[in-house]
Amino acid sequence: MDAESIILYPLISEKAISLIHNSNTIVFIVRSDATKQQIRRAVEDLYGVHVTDVNTAITKDGRKKAYVRLVEGESALDLATKLGVI
Repeated sequence: MDAESIILYPLISEKAISLIHNSNTIVFIVRSDATKQQIRRAVEDLYGVHVTDVNTAITKDGRKKAYVRLVEGESALDLATKLGVI
């Protein structure tokens, strides 16, 4: 899988915006068969940031959410602004 096919789109919700501001974490909807390592590599390759941690969850409607925390010193707010989330 290539990086562009793994990351479908950034999630825009009140909770996702709160995570950007409070936890330096940005939330993406990703392919349901993508692993945490593939998600980490895709975010680092596509957006030129360094990832500390990736957590995933399956929503009630079957989509896979990836909570991607960036390393200290890199801003999820800057990335969100670049992506047009904020």
